[in-house]
Amino acid sequence: MAELKTRFAPSPTGHLHVGGARTALFNYLLARRGGGTFLLRIEDTDRSRHEEGAVEQIVEDLRWLGIEPDEGVGVGGANGPYRQSERLDIYAERVERLLAERKAYYAFDTPEELDALRAAAQADKRGFRYERPDPLPTAADAERAGADGRPVVVRFACPRADVTIHDRAFGTVTMPAAEMEDFIIRKADGYPTYYLANVVDDAMMGVTVVCRGQEFLGQTWRQVVLREALGLSEPDYLHLPLILDMQGRKLSKRDGDVDVHSFRAAGYLPEALLNFIALLGWSPPGDHERMGLAELVELFGADRIGKANAKFDRAKLLAFNTDAAAGADASRLLAGLKDYLSLNPDVPIPATDDELLRRVLRICAGFRTYADVVTKCGVLFAPDDSYEYAEKAVKKVLRKNDGAGYTVLADIRGRLAECEWTPEAIGALIAEYCQANGLGMGKVAQPLRVAVTGTPVSPAIEETLDLLGRDKTLARIDRCLTLRPS
Repeated sequence: MAELKTRFAPSPTGHLHVGGARTALFNYLLARRGGGTFLLRIEDTDRSRHEEGAVEQIVEDLRWLGIEPDEGVGVGGANGPYRQSERLDIYAERVERLLAERKAYYAFDTPEELDALRAAAQADKRGFRYERPDPLPTAADAERAGADGRPVVVRFACPRADVTIHDRAFGTVTMPAAEMEDFIIRKADGYPTYYLANVVDDAMMGVTVVCRGQEFLGQTWRQVVLREALGLSEPDYLHLPLILDMQGRKLSKRDGDVDVHSFRAAGYLPEALLNFIALLGWSPPGDHERMGLAELVELFGADRIGKANAKFDRAKLLAFNTDAAAGADASRLLAGLKDYLSLNPDVPIPATDDELLRRVLRICAGFRTYADVVTKCGVLFAPDDSYEYAEKAVKKVLRKNDGAGYTVLADIRGRLAECEWTPEAIGALIAEYCQANGLGMGKVAQPLRVAVTGTPVSPAIEETLDLLGRDKTLARIDRCLTLRPS
């Protein structure tokens, strides 16, 4: 029995989409759970959609999530090369074999001619189906067509019989022969279509399970007939349910970024995103929901992958990340914050001072994402004159009651100038001031927050001022007092 081998074969069109991340994760888990091999291959035969640098982006996105291939791009192995654009000779040989066996044939219709045929079919209220020419064009015919500037492709001659697919998630699926047409296996630019390339690569690389999104299920018959024509063994199929947004629409950027890198740059932890993605179409046994990668490997099974479409619930993802951050130790949080800052160079928090970053994390405990850390205290590291005062906060906190907030700032400034500068000493000074003047803590802390941050939001006021430092605190209070009506 062949060793279990799964593969993830993305197209290099940009960063890794969360749907692709789910496919990669499930293939990884299948391989790990079954003691097999996980392969990473790049489908780059569609040159119109190819993006330079996207391969490295995908590899980095996978690495950040903790999904490491055993074989393939970035790792190597005995079945390379692992980029389809570097395997063109292999595909060309298979195409020539199919042509010689009359299982494929040349075609050289122009786009305009094909559009006209489709329009005629629509006018007759029938579905368009490419009609196989008889007799089949010869190589000489193709050469003359190419010389005349016509696009020369190779089409596969589909057998006139139904094709039945046995899928481990969706059961038996049959494609009627009447709905199949001769499809292109080599494009006019000489590159193979992915139907042919995948069939050849999966066979040569020993892939035994093809696990991918449900959107590919309707095209699987093409791989089945190609494998039969080429005498290749059939792998198992496992198609995954669609991922939709909360309105039941195809997941897209209309309601937020949907690629892994964007969530990373937004301050999510990879373990939280990975845990969340694992539950898009798969349900663990028992009451498990919060799981690390090792536990996912232990619990994962294809038998618990459902048919129902999955919903990408961003509120649930945020809750997962909040819990992951709350449960992480100090070193993990520090590493995550440094990664976040490396992707957000405009954030003023110094990324190289580990002790300072630990302190920031301590006083900002309870954050949902690292972006919350910036919201809470990023302004403390910005230039003193770089932030604006929120008009609502100025009106409510400073101007209200005949400028009571300004009065507090002017009065407490001198005391802060003389105070020992530690969180404990600052906290004690503010508490004593409140008691001596019959004021609640908010009547003093909130004016100070608005003065030094422009908003009424910051960590504990004594920690905020201590982190900011005496000189910057006093300078910011002075700046705020210039807003006081004369």
